[in-house]
Amino acid sequence: MGSDSSKSGFKKENTSSLESDSEINEDEPKKASQQIMRHELNEAMAAFKRPSGRLFFSGLSAGLEIGFSLFLMAAMQTLMQDEVPHSVSKLLIANMYSFGFILVILGRSELFTEHTSLAVLPVLSGRENVKGLLRLWAIVYSANIVGAAAFAALVAHVGPSLGVIDRQVFTEIARGLVEHPPQTILLSGILAGWLMGLLSWLVAAGRDTISQIVIVWLVTTAIGIGHLHHSIVGTVEVLAGVFTSDATTWGEFFHFLFWATLGNAIGGPVFLALLKHTHARPDEPTSQTTGR
Repeated sequence: MGSDSSKSGFKKENTSSLESDSEINEDEPKKASQQIMRHELNEAMAAFKRPSGRLFFSGLSAGLEIGFSLFLMAAMQTLMQDEVPHSVSKLLIANMYSFGFILVILGRSELFTEHTSLAVLPVLSGRENVKGLLRLWAIVYSANIVGAAAFAALVAHVGPSLGVIDRQVFTEIARGLVEHPPQTILLSGILAGWLMGLLSWLVAAGRDTISQIVIVWLVTTAIGIGHLHHSIVGTVEVLAGVFTSDATTWGEFFHFLFWATLGNAIGGPVFLALLKHTHARPDEPTSQTTGR
């Protein structure tokens, strides 16, 4: 009898232990998502609290650094002209697209297309207001554009002068971005904004620098392969074409910039910030009764 009861007790203990383990395992994905959300909220709150001057110079740095994507893409395209199959050339050039993003994201500079989703989180959680969000977006965006335009002017001169970039390549890259109707640029910008929001989320989940580099490379190479419209990198790409040839006009640049920016600003908040906040927001602390 005693043996049977001990076996029964053992079985009950094991059963309860298995049920407890099952509950823990079921909760793990939720807890992981909530940890990422807390990290993203803290990052966004830190950006809201940064002085305007520091935000601007961080955004200026991002606009300059992102331009190295175009430098390597144009150099690679010049190098491989008629030397390799078209499909191989496009894949290699798309891989160069990721370089500037690696510099910016791992260097912790402020990039507008990250903040389109990241900065919305404190507003959705009630910690910041829309006025603060618009201030942050305006400073980072304007700084990114100034930096991107400055780098475009620099690379348009230096690349051909060094003989590593054919001027015609700048025109080809620029034409590939501006020769689309508004709705195409808008929808392409939405997809790019969505991917950039996911990039911020995935980088926060990365355990080390190597994994973060791989994540940035994968996501931004996808944007490059798809020729999706990214407002900041696109500014460097289109303006380099404007500065080196009459084939691309300022009117076409502003046409591109407006629709790409609008698409980026929709993609991040709608498809990432809102959805992630809905299912991954940290649980609110609840009062527990103590039986008094």
